[in-house]
Amino acid sequence: MRRARALVVAVAATLLGVPAPAAAAGGVTGDLDRILTGAGLAGATVAVDVRDAAGAAVYQRNSGLRVLPASNQKLLTAAAALEVLGPGYRFRTTVRARGGDLHLRGQGDPTLTVARFDGLAADVARSRKRFSGRLVVDDTWFDRVPFGLDWSWQDESSGWAAGVSALTFAANERSDTGAVEIRYRGAAGRRPSVTVWPPTRSVRVVNRAVTGRGDSVSAVRVHGGRTVTVTGSVAPGRSGTTLVSVPDPALTAAGVFRAALLRHGVTVAGGTGRGPVPRTARTLATRASAPLREMLRPLLKLSHNGIAETLVKAMGRAATPTRPGSWPTGLAAATAALGRLGVDTRLLTMGDGSGLSRRNWVTARQLTTLLTVARRRPWFPAFRAALPVAGAAGPLVGGTLRHRMRGTAAAGNVRAKTGTLTGVNALSGYVTTRDGRHLTFAALINGALAGAGPTLDRVAVALAGSTGTPGGQPSGRKAATGATVSRPITRSEPR
Repeated sequence: MRRARALVVAVAATLLGVPAPAAAAGGVTGDLDRILTGAGLAGATVAVDVRDAAGAAVYQRNSGLRVLPASNQKLLTAAAALEVLGPGYRFRTTVRARGGDLHLRGQGDPTLTVARFDGLAADVARSRKRFSGRLVVDDTWFDRVPFGLDWSWQDESSGWAAGVSALTFAANERSDTGAVEIRYRGAAGRRPSVTVWPPTRSVRVVNRAVTGRGDSVSAVRVHGGRTVTVTGSVAPGRSGTTLVSVPDPALTAAGVFRAALLRHGVTVAGGTGRGPVPRTARTLATRASAPLREMLRPLLKLSHNGIAETLVKAMGRAATPTRPGSWPTGLAAATAALGRLGVDTRLLTMGDGSGLSRRNWVTARQLTTLLTVARRRPWFPAFRAALPVAGAAGPLVGGTLRHRMRGTAAAGNVRAKTGTLTGVNALSGYVTTRDGRHLTFAALINGALAGAGPTLDRVAVALAGSTGTPGGQPSGRKAATGATVSRPITRSEPR
């Protein structure tokens, strides 16, 4: 009778999509096995590794398989940047003058908002008001390759896939870099109003949106061009914002700076040019970004692709100071740093820093190794604080987990990085069990026909609610041999 009753409980739990009681099937191991063998994951590749604070295995499933990490790649990038650049690293932007020319030089700062350009302009105005020559932008700190080698051309106009440049700008305090905000508002009886922020001539807007119901407005920039077409419908009085990348972040930044100069009474008679700053130029203004330890929050909590890729090129510049920062040199520096931390880089492939690339390959075990070693590094408090917190309100607290796992044992407990691409879901980080054990986990699913985020949430909730020692040996029932990973060529998503 007891066995029959336990079977009924287990079947009901499966049908309801929640873990059965631990006593029914070997504690957390049984719970995770049931979650990860659901019908919705048929044909998918599931890779999970769970470790205790000492690094001992608590649960494993395909933990040695190489899988696509999506934005879990940012965990690797963040740790490598902290090692290569240091937690106190700052990006610097300078304004210098020689003769009649005014030079604006960038080192990749992804946080240059309109307000920060305004501060630079105010400093220039205190030194000089008129320049008879040109405004010359210097973006030579990095190379001029704006996009990852295999980023989808469909994503070129998306704000989260904007080009990387040593001189760029941020549309807002979220540091949405290399992209402008398309702001719209529904108006009864006519087309919605559409404005661009910051104001720029880098894009030309064609407004084909209509005032109607709901909010389905989107904006797409033509491939390789500056024309942005706004389409969709928005209700009267309703407003919204969408992001569109610009064709050339450095020239757009120059336009934002020129407008700031005019507000402070500074005129530059000539047009805008491009070239390195002469060594004999005199410095008029300098601005430094917040330190890297503070930039980790938007990087990890908001899953900020632009910051991730900028850090890769900054690592490249730091590793080869006489050459422009690039993806090849930066990824090599990052891989070497991860190797020094104990990650087995023989199984690691880094195609970019953000996870947009489908040439990124990692194992769940490599991620838990990194997360375990991170606990012992001096920068760990900043790293941990920058991870999204399950169910916590606010984009810079809960981040990409703020709407997930609410009302569960994981809420306010799980600190983990999310990852989402078409066909890829990932969740890796830290959790404290019900009886106070500190666990490190990495869970990645490739090739599920539907989004597997809810499945990963159930994994985190099961770990948060577990007690005592694991109810059985680490699972090895899914053999690594012969497994395949689905790699659909479809539109990427930003998280």
